[in-house]
Amino acid sequence: MSTTGFSSTSLRTIAVLLLVVGLVAVVLGIVYFVVPAHSLPAFMGRLHTVSGHRSRRAVAAVIVGGLLLIGGAFAFARSRAYAR
Repeated sequence: MSTTGFSSTSLRTIAVLLLVVGLVAVVLGIVYFVVPAHSLPAFMGRLHTVSGHRSRRAVAAVIVGGLLLIGGAFAFARSRAYAR
């Protein structure tokens, strides 16, 4: 058991979860950049009258996804250090 209260297995689980959610957020951000606002799926906030892109949401999704990927990488590295 580590000094933080997490075992290496639970840290690895958290790391995998953060990495998966981070990848999904980055992919959604790329979709927001590429697909016009009127062509987005309904769950992503379709706008029928706008022909532009949802660039604020795209930037936010990419930033949040990047932060989650960094957090997942740190958690994965820490789990490997505690496993030794």
